Amino acid sequence: MTSKNTSPHQELFKEIIEKSSMKQEVFKATQEAFGLFKTVSEQMTDEYVKTAKKLKVVHDVPMEMEEHGTFEFSLKFGGDILFFLMHSNIFEIPRDHNVMRSTYIKEDKERSYCGIIHIYNFLKDSFKYDRKNDLGYLIGRVLINKEQHYFIEGKSELGFLYKNFRNSRITPESVDKIITATIRYTIGFDLLTPPYDQVKLVSVDEMKNTLDNMAFKTGKRLGFKFYPDQNGED
Repeated sequence: MTSKNTSPHQELFKEIIEKSSMKQEVFKATQEAFGLFKTVSEQMTDEYVKTAKKLKVVHDVPMEMEEHGTFEFSLKFGGDILFFLMHSNIFEIPRDHNVMRSTYIKEDKERSYCGIIHIYNFLKDSFKYDRKNDLGYLIGRVLINKEQHYFIEGKSELGFLYKNFRNSRITPESVDKIITATIRYTIGFDLLTPPYDQVKLVSVDEMKNTLDNMAFKTGKRLGFKFYPDQNGED
């Protein structure tokens, strides 16, 4: 029997409090990490401006960081834009994911709850000329847990996809490496000519509009697929 001073829902309420508190802890860790991404990006743009002046760059090749709200900012350079988006919700890593087999997760299941920062690549002209049909690509996402440990899912061409969840921790140095590798991947991920058969037919309505408003999709590589790294870890 339940005593008069004990709620019959005590265990339920305790579970709600514990899980919600844990998720708030993960959210705070992710928010702090996202703040680091913003700070490092700002520092990088300042350093870029100083370097460009020393090199006496003839053409206008700026690098700019711009905030778009609490959970989004962009980094523009050359003909590209990188969007960094922090999701406001917390996610649990799927049971069939390789990370779930690690001893790091088995020691504490709460470590499998993560916040996510997505990194998308778009062409700068897509926004400049309001080309709504153009494509952007998810080139990586950073998953961060309550301990500010993280791993990255993304294109292996980034040069390093941190898979060691136990030992990889968000720091100014690690964030700098992530952003640097992302930029390097982006500038090597070039715009390819679309297949001829895809653009050989144009409607009268499309031709009446300006080139910027045509329904031609412009993207770096149509058919691009996102492959997470499949290597395991301890």
